[in-house]
Amino acid sequence: QVQLVESGGGSVQAGGSLRLSCVASAYTYRPNCMAWFRQAPGKEREGVAAIHTRFGSTTYADSVKGRFTISQDIAKNTVYLQMNSLKSEDTAIYYCAAHPWGPCYSWSGYQFWGQGTQVTVSS
Repeated sequence: QVQLVESGGGSVQAGGSLRLSCVASAYTYRPNCMAWFRQAPGKEREGVAAIHTRFGSTTYADSVKGRFTISQDIAKNTVYLQMNSLKSEDTAIYYCAAHPWGPCYSWSGYQFWGQGTQVTVSS
């Protein structure tokens, strides 16, 4: 079992930046993969970025490459999503997720979820 708590969402104008945080707790073994997903109104949830917690390798959706950066602070059990050059189409609820084993790019394998944080980008 892994508990995930997101924070950092909010409203921003197009071109602006936000940083999301996700604190993980209540696990016996650190999940191999941590990721950010998002779900926009009327759309399916999609994987945005993932990081391997041991190796630090990262994976990004094509739609966010070059604009978003996923990182981690192992000492704080925290994963971040730095979002730059935000667009109106980035508006969504963003969820933190954990995958015990991986591979991290397998979006369907994530088993533990946070409650989500709203990101709204106005044009």
